[in-house]
Amino acid sequence: MDISLQEVEYRYAAGSPFEKKAVENVSFTVSSGECVAVIGHTGSGKSTILLHLNALLKPTSGSVVIGDRTVKAGRKEKDLKPIRQKVGIVFQFPEQQLFEETVLKDICYGPMNFGVSEEEAKCRAVYWIKQVGLSEEILQESPFDLSGGQMRRVAIAGVLAMEPEVLVLDEPTAGLDPRGRKEMMNMFFRLHKERKMTMILVTHSMEDAADYADKVVVLHKGKKVHEGTPRELFSDAERLSEWGLGVPEVVRFQRMLEAKAGRKLPGICLSIEELAASFSELSGGKAT
Repeated sequence: MDISLQEVEYRYAAGSPFEKKAVENVSFTVSSGECVAVIGHTGSGKSTILLHLNALLKPTSGSVVIGDRTVKAGRKEKDLKPIRQKVGIVFQFPEQQLFEETVLKDICYGPMNFGVSEEEAKCRAVYWIKQVGLSEEILQESPFDLSGGQMRRVAIAGVLAMEPEVLVLDEPTAGLDPRGRKEMMNMFFRLHKERKMTMILVTHSMEDAADYADKVVVLHKGKKVHEGTPRELFSDAERLSEWGLGVPEVVRFQRMLEAKAGRKLPGICLSIEELAASFSELSGGKAT
């Protein structure tokens, strides 16, 4: 399912003395099956854009096309529930939204709220708890007796159990250590590939944008300032700095090695493996 933002503007507290323009004239399209990262410094408008992706916010001007539905400024929209079933959002620290007495009930809550039978919801809970790397036995436990990492996976299973066509991730690895961050992102990326699920990653992590995104959209002070592949974006460190952003660690490491070797590679590398292969080729197969 495609999602397209068309000249979207949003003002908080519009028409009041506290009015604040959060985003202005933002347009971009996420094609079905694509993984798109939306990045930007704090206050760039990422969170506001995220809330437009399943009509939790409606634009002050412009429109958002979500599959076969168009949410347009100034028009009263009816029955937005199907949109929210098709576009699932995993908010930052989703474990804070757990509330039921058992893991099973918590995962079943979303699907049943959208009209899925209890029997089908339970089947989905069994399936998705395994997909997020937890055992079926955990379904009978209280979510509040689990570790923080387990709680997050349970909350994610609850979103996935609604079987959305589009998965929106809001800083999904916040608060995790490097190993946990890698495991979490690999899990999402596997689901994205295996189920051809459209994925939108709203993140501060340049590493995640480089590792997983097909396309990166950069927001700065409420406006879209760039749209392109990770390789295009991270080739220009000076421009990124102007937007208050850095480059992935591997790109910094590449520049350090280039300076030490006194030679430049023909292009940037987005993984350690790619960097090692490029330097090996540059030195004729010998270590530099």
